[in-house]
Amino acid sequence: MADGGNVRPELLGAPRAEPAFNAPWPVVALIAALILAHAVRAWLGVDAGRFALAAGDLSAGRWSGLVSHLFVHASWAHVLMNSVFILAFGTPVARYLGTGGRGAMTFLAFFLVCGVLAGAGFAAIAHALAALGLGPVDWGVVGASGAASGLMGAAARLIEGRGRLGRLGGRTVVGMSVAWIVVNVIFGATGLAPGTQGAPVAWQAHILGYFAGLLLILPAGWLAGARAGVNR
Repeated sequence: MADGGNVRPELLGAPRAEPAFNAPWPVVALIAALILAHAVRAWLGVDAGRFALAAGDLSAGRWSGLVSHLFVHASWAHVLMNSVFILAFGTPVARYLGTGGRGAMTFLAFFLVCGVLAGAGFAAIAHALAALGLGPVDWGVVGASGAASGLMGAAARLIEGRGRLGRLGGRTVVGMSVAWIVVNVIFGATGLAPGTQGAPVAWQAHILGYFAGLLLILPAGWLAGARAGVNR
């Protein structure tokens, strides 16, 4: 049918144009929050260490750093690198959990829990090493990479299962896990990592966050009401 000389393409059987940017909105919103937080901090000139997870915080009962460190980054390169990471691996996770209110809240909770566990695990390891004289006594951690690593772990299960949850012992899961461990051990041993500007890499948090994501995506799916089961 014509309307004023304009023909609707869908009536002629023409395919609708796909959007150029079709990442799930919870992923886009999370990335926007990270970038906005960094922009505001940089504009106000607030030191990143003010929101870091620092040595002595947990033993002193200061728990806020477990969450706040996820939303503060050392540089634009740092926040943009983590944003790309979240875009790549958060997209399949958000689609699996769903983009309705329940799925979006579960996605955010999953991100936060992976990040908190990664930060707490890093703090425990750093404290033990410092007690043995094998690490610095004074340290601080910033950045969302531990939580982003959790998204990578969850994505490994989804890649293995082709949209469903794959087995923990599946070839893709094992391959990605070994590769992530090796890469982060190299980062820790050499200090060479993109976007860090020579700062030490919290590689332990990356590995801990990754394995948290591997395990927690199953209960996260239950919470979100995802119907895809585990492929055997």
